[in-house]
Amino acid sequence: MRALKGQNIIVLGLVLLALITPIAAASFGAVPISFADVLQVFSHGLTQANNSQDVTGGSAITQRIVLELRLPRILLAFVAGAGLSLAGSVLQTVTRNPLADPYLFGISSGASFGAVVVLTLLSGSGTLVPPESFNAPGMWGWLQWISLPIGAFVGALISVLIVLALAGGDQHGQIERMLLSGVASSFLFGALTSLLLYFASPQATASVVFWSLGSFAKASWSVLLLPSLVVGGSFGIILAMRRQVNALQAGDETAHTLGVNVAKIRLNMLLLCSLITAVLVATCGGIGFVGLMIPHTVRLLLPGRRPLLLTVIVGGLFMVWIDVLARCLLATQELPVGIITAAIGSFFFLLILRRRRVLA
Repeated sequence: MRALKGQNIIVLGLVLLALITPIAAASFGAVPISFADVLQVFSHGLTQANNSQDVTGGSAITQRIVLELRLPRILLAFVAGAGLSLAGSVLQTVTRNPLADPYLFGISSGASFGAVVVLTLLSGSGTLVPPESFNAPGMWGWLQWISLPIGAFVGALISVLIVLALAGGDQHGQIERMLLSGVASSFLFGALTSLLLYFASPQATASVVFWSLGSFAKASWSVLLLPSLVVGGSFGIILAMRRQVNALQAGDETAHTLGVNVAKIRLNMLLLCSLITAVLVATCGGIGFVGLMIPHTVRLLLPGRRPLLLTVIVGGLFMVWIDVLARCLLATQELPVGIITAAIGSFFFLLILRRRRVLA
């Protein structure tokens, strides 16, 4: 009873944090805005549908900063964190490996390579171009915009196929081989991406490297559309299939006796996680270890439970505050969020390994 009460308090705290986070996070930035001003913009500016005829001077500038610059960035960070946490939780379930993560499985590296190939082929000159150059108006601009996530998905799909091929069909030891195959695939695609960057111009290389490390600097309402649809749709599909997915946690033989097509469910979930990762990589760059840390953190807070919705919420909130830290840690420039998540995630990874060794 006491444990259940403690879990309810944790859930209530997360709900309150989710309500406060958009207002608090919008206060931070190059131009500091008070909590009261942000709250006023949210309460009045949104209902006015961006009609600035009734606001002038500093109020109009504040409304523009909050609604057009910071709010899309906060929402994109939330969607990215939610999607990566969702993918990590599903991967850990269907592979029965607590160390599974889109980054460690090589999916992120494959998606990054596919995106860089698109940036090279569609530049028109065969040379690497910065991601922000894919903003041309008209049909050509739309084709460039959609080609980036498609290329990233193809790269992620190739990485998944490599992992499945290297893991083999034998069930004994397959789970461990999948993770090792993912690490090998990650190194392979990382090397291929570095090769493309080596032959690029210094300006394009610097821009692509910053993008590949993860950033929400290019967030806008139009950029937010695709990742929101993909992550939201994938979340709905996984919720609809959660019984079959959770059955894999008990083992393949047990899942078979329950009538679950193990191979089909595992492949579908890997493809869905690849789609989520590819769209987020194409939009925000490579952000590692979020899918590893958040599901473990939620299970530590709520032992014995696998609440997918709370995992998504915690992942989104985590990424929002990591982005705030990236914007405010240095006074004159912005850090890529991937650097911060990698620093935290590598330490978290070592803690998990140590804990597994102690339990063994």
